[in-house]
This record gives sequence, structure tokens and C-alpha cells, in this order.
Amino acid sequence: MAPDPTPAPATPTSTPPTLTALTAYLLSRTGKAARGRLAARLAEEDLRLWHMAVLAALADFGPHAQRALAERLSIDPSDMVKVLDDLTAAGHVTRTRDPADRRRVRVTATPAGRAALAAQVGRAQEVQAELLAPLSPAERATLHALLLRVFTPLTARQGPPLD
Repeated sequence: MAPDPTPAPATPTSTPPTLTALTAYLLSRTGKAARGRLAARLAEEDLRLWHMAVLAALADFGPHAQRALAERLSIDPSDMVKVLDDLTAAGHVTRTRDPADRRRVRVTATPAGRAALAAQVGRAQEVQAELLAPLSPAERATLHALLLRVFTPLTARQGPPLD
């Protein structure tokens, strides 16, 4: 039996099929929803995605010069100062002068910062589980692998934007 050529009735919230046929559109809308949910979950603890990104970079790659950290995360240096002010006030990072170059500020995650990152990752995993609930574990793994294949060359050229 042939499929019914009659389009489904449109509702005020229907997304045009022309858009849902575009993978880039689906990625954009899904990404926006994921970012919004994650930001809201982190905000419950007075945290932002930038806080998580800085703590992750420090945990994964070790202490950084402040400018190098801003470059790694594609954060404007003046915005990085604000993020680091927040993290320093919370006791999550320390900033010290680099003994090799007193002009350079060295940023290091504290044990409290590592614990905060672990909690943030847990919240992110909860949001991820909610978003990916329609998928089986195998489908989630496949989606992750495919997105990583697309993401890797993009970030190799321009860095990982989070804004």
C-alpha cells in the first residue's frame, strides 16, 4: 500500500518539513535545547557552562597560563577574567604569577574545583540522559561517535566555541 500523499495537518507549533529535512537544522535546534537545559541545571548551583569548560580544561590538561586557557576555549580574554574571578571566589581555581615570567598568570584547579567539575559532569549526564531518552544505548553510542567525527575536524580548524 502506498503512503498517503496528503500532508499531516499543520498546528501552530508544527515545524516545517522543509526544515526538519535538514540535518543542520535538527542539530542546531537540538543543540539549542540541550544547551538551554544544561545551562538551567548548572544555574541551580550558580554555575555557567564557561565555568564547566574552564574546570574541564584544567582537569584534563593541567594548569594553564590565563591567556593560553582563553585561547584553548575560544573565550575573549576579558570574559575569561570574569569567569576566573567567579571560580576563584568559589575556591575552584587559584591564580598565581608564573615564576618563569611574572607577566603571566597561571591558573590551576583546586581539589574543590575538581569536585565541582565532577558534580557538573553529573548534572550534564542527567540532562543528556533526558534528551537522549528516545534512543537505545546502542543508538546513543552511534550518535556520539558520528557527532564526534563531525566535531573533531571543526574544532581542529577553529577551536571549540561554547557561546
